[in-house]
Amino acid sequence: MKRVFCLLPLLALIAISFYGCSDGPVANNNLEQIYREEGVPVKTEPVTPRSFKTWLLYNAELVGIEESSGSSMVADRVDKIYAKVGDYVQKDQVILSFPTDNPAARYYQAKVAYESAKKSYERIKNLYSSGGVSRQDLDNAKAGFEVASANWNTARQTIEVKAPISGYITKINVGESDDVKPGDKLFTISQTDRLRAKVWATEKEILDIRAGQPASAEWNGMVFRGKVTQVDMALNRDTQAFGVVVEFGNPKNSIPMGITAEVRIVTYSDPNAVVIERKDIFKDKSGRFVYVAANGKAEKRPVVEGRDQGPDVEITEGLNPGDQLIVEGQMLLEDGSKIKRM
Repeated sequence: MKRVFCLLPLLALIAISFYGCSDGPVANNNLEQIYREEGVPVKTEPVTPRSFKTWLLYNAELVGIEESSGSSMVADRVDKIYAKVGDYVQKDQVILSFPTDNPAARYYQAKVAYESAKKSYERIKNLYSSGGVSRQDLDNAKAGFEVASANWNTARQTIEVKAPISGYITKINVGESDDVKPGDKLFTISQTDRLRAKVWATEKEILDIRAGQPASAEWNGMVFRGKVTQVDMALNRDTQAFGVVVEFGNPKNSIPMGITAEVRIVTYSDPNAVVIERKDIFKDKSGRFVYVAANGKAEKRPVVEGRDQGPDVEITEGLNPGDQLIVEGQMLLEDGSKIKRM
């Protein structure tokens, strides 16, 4: 009689290494008999509580915790740039200037009007102190001076573009002699000791995200710790997602602005969870179950699943520390099957 190779499942082949092989139908009968008498070969692992976390991953741009830009108020050429990328500047420090003869700025007119109103106000104030003019004259001079002062400040702000916040210059979009238009963004200043990223969570993901949850950002092999600081309560119509703001420390300004990092938000953490692999969980009409080894037999144990992350599943009911979970050979088992540990 022609002999054929035993087309058995992988686990049956493992058993063959213990018990040998014969013809197909006869082999199956022999194996079943051997399993009943000597036990199904299985492998077990003790159930040991361990740390378990779930998380969500996003790719997001990292920017300074506070960021602001200077823009042009006139159409002209850039006259002078007083700082460079990487410089730390103070709020209201002049970063860039335009020619003072720009007609739209009315720089000289505003300057002359301011100086004239100031002298007039000082003179009226001295006269008022000696009783030479009325209170009304003083109030009129003061009002004229304040208007001229406001116009002068506006003219200067048009010509001299100042830093809107204190921080590092992270971008300069123009060079000296470049022509610009009103509204053109000239430079960007960021506070880079802390960083923030905005990620977009789906309707399902947002249910697991809360302000205060730990987070991390990884870029170029570096990992920075942070937390969720803001969770939008309304769906963004454009992205069809919920905005989530995450903030991170940036010691020594190690991360440049504008890079894209992998942002991880930890949504759940248990330092002593019972966790097993999904492959060791089975399902029948009564629900989900696993097999554990007890007194030389396989015990079918119903379980309740918690959260999952990748191949790992948290078991909230049904398994206890110290139980011997069967992790190989389960396909050949039923409740009460005799087993033989490999």
